[in-house]
Amino acid sequence: MLNDFTARLIDEFRANAGQVGGPFENSRLLLLTTTGARTGQPRTAILTYYPDGARTLVVGSAGGSPKHPAWYHNLLADPEVTVDLGLFSYPATAVVLRGSERDEVFARLVEADPGWGEYQKKTTRAIPVVALEQRPGPPPGADRGFGEALKIIHAAFRRELSLIRKEVATSGTLGAQLRINCLTVCQGLHFHHTGESTGLFPALVQQHPELTEVVDALQVEHDQIAVLLGELERLVGAPEVLDQIDELIAQLNAHLDREEAALLPYL
Repeated sequence: MLNDFTARLIDEFRANAGQVGGPFENSRLLLLTTTGARTGQPRTAILTYYPDGARTLVVGSAGGSPKHPAWYHNLLADPEVTVDLGLFSYPATAVVLRGSERDEVFARLVEADPGWGEYQKKTTRAIPVVALEQRPGPPPGADRGFGEALKIIHAAFRRELSLIRKEVATSGTLGAQLRINCLTVCQGLHFHHTGESTGLFPALVQQHPELTEVVDALQVEHDQIAVLLGELERLVGAPEVLDQIDELIAQLNAHLDREEAALLPYL
């Protein structure tokens, strides 16, 4: 049973595409839906998460309680879960990190947020770290058409870069997790633009030759952004990385706006 605060937070998350106010404003939050180990019914928890390459990490702190959270017991019984990031959701498999991998990842997360370490001091149990691995399937929003899928993907990149920008600006040092956050979004943008350049763009030009010049200009912007991504990866541990992130955000937002204005009517 959810307490009133958690229930209201989940309602706010769902009503605002994953955005909430108050103490969790500008936080990375997701809804994790598991299958109740005893009831067999869907159970949803709202959790902080961390990007980790192709997977997403969540922590079973339960505020330092002596008992693991209910969602953790549920996924032990059935690791097939649903992840909702507000902009889109996807099916995932939950993998509990064990041994040295768990310890190394938890130390990285404590570096990013010392609160996890404080929770660990309150309990004798090893606070679990769980990796959520997306199962194969159609891209976000694909059931609503290519145009809607493109808007959702663009919105996700805009939000993630905004969060990274805030983290870099407020962090005294670029710790291991923040570097992974930066590299994860770089890899995601590279993958997305490669898919557009090799799939979406040629298909659109073949069907609509009048888009040739527009697509050529968008491809030039892809190449320019690729240079920025490479520079960001090179500077990810350096103080000047914030300037590079600002430049990337400015160029990427302008590119996404132009791409949506030009291509959405055809999608």
